[in-house]
Amino acid sequence: MKLRTVLLDLGGVFYEGTRLLPGAQHALARLRASGLALRFVTNTTRQSRAALLLELARLGLDVATDELLTPASAARTVLLERGLRPLLLIHPGLTPDFDGLDLHQPNAVVVGDAGDHFSYAGLNQAFRLLMAGAPLLALGRNRYFKEADGLSLDAGPFVAALEYAAGVSAELLGKPAPALFAAALRPLGCSPDEAVMIGDDVEADVNGALAAGLGGILVRTGKYRPADDMRLAAGGRLADDIGAAVETLCLDQGKRFTS
Repeated sequence: MKLRTVLLDLGGVFYEGTRLLPGAQHALARLRASGLALRFVTNTTRQSRAALLLELARLGLDVATDELLTPASAARTVLLERGLRPLLLIHPGLTPDFDGLDLHQPNAVVVGDAGDHFSYAGLNQAFRLLMAGAPLLALGRNRYFKEADGLSLDAGPFVAALEYAAGVSAELLGKPAPALFAAALRPLGCSPDEAVMIGDDVEADVNGALAAGLGGILVRTGKYRPADDMRLAAGGRLADDIGAAVETLCLDQGKRFTS
């Protein structure tokens, strides 16, 4: 079926830390010129949605507000719909996305990538709430991500620790949750087999997309490691970087995007 929509990860695909990756702007310009619908689907939880949009603009990446999907926005919707009062184990930079919510006497736990702001006291408070029956909402369960100075722990290990300690399973609101891919495509009237996901995380980005019925391209930038080739699910493809991934899509469509 003809490709209509491209879902794109951000960190590790277009930039690492505060550095734009080579060819990223050109690749995005080619995608814009192709006429395909674009959605940027990220598990980044150290910045608010507004701050992330500003950072993308500073890097020279043209991303509209309605093109950006984050797990924090999905979590906010769930909390409001269910009348939940969260204990937020998140980075301070993400707190604006939860402004206005009732945080008193929490009856739910939300975990993101809090970085240096994780503490024993906070994790233990979360553990006690979970033991009392509170649901565990995970903004992501990525194992690690790539920073300028190397790989760093992401939210996944902390989510796994709470699951193990309390004997519960987290409700995942970020990639590779099928609901997040569906939420990206639904407003576009696009079916999964008309879409492809490009990312640097073999599990969350590519295998998650494949399991949800989309195509998937793993780029060899960001957190990619050679061992990921063996973990790539059937149907997934590899590209050296975002520019090569766009070229692959160009060839698939039997035409050249604007170069």
